[in-house]
Formats: sequence, structure tokens, C-alpha cells
Amino acid sequence: QVQVVESGGGLVQPGGSLRLSCAASGSSFVMFVMGWYRQAPGKQRELVASISDGGTTNYLDSVKGRFTISRDNAKNTVYLQMNSLKPEDTAIYYCYAVRLGTYWGQGTQVTVSS
Repeated sequence: QVQVVESGGGLVQPGGSLRLSCAASGSSFVMFVMGWYRQAPGKQRELVASISDGGTTNYLDSVKGRFTISRDNAKNTVYLQMNSLKPEDTAIYYCYAVRLGTYWGQGTQVTVSS
């Protein structure tokens, strides 16, 4: 059974940076796609960024130029470098991994506030 575990959330001031990490364990195969969704209070969950096993990336328009997604296929690990953070980036960030099914992490809180 694949398990997905995130780390790296926290409280940061506007304009600051955070790096999220996510590891998918329990499979000897490389995940096809890994990425991050987020959900803010009272809002729908939205896709923030994704990356394929070949390195193709996709970003939410509002984070382009500020967030960078990367991965280490050998470790089935994905990273989200978040720079120039804004209060509207505040949300729970969920990591996911896709192989034969979609696997989700528990989520990590990111709060951007002064």
C-alpha cells in the first residue's frame, strides 16, 4: 500500500519562502505524476502544481513565477519551493501521487501572515 507523507508547512510572513516535501513509500515503481493541491477555508480544493515522471510541469496561474515543483524519481519524492508568499496562499496543502491509483497525504498547513 502506497503511503504519502508531507512535511515543511508552517507560518511565514508575506514575501517569505517555504519548501514543502512529500515522499511516496510502499511502491518500488516510480509514480507517474506527483503534485500538490491546496484548500483554503470556505474554498474548493485547487491544483497548485504537478510534475510527471518525465519532468513535465503544470502550475496554477496565480503561483507561476513564485512556486517551483521538482522531484526525485529514485526516492518518489516531490518538492514545492514557494517564494514571495502571499496571504492568499494560506491553505492546507495536500500532496498526491498517481500510479495505478491516486494516493493522498494528510495535508500540511501553510499560513502566510504578518
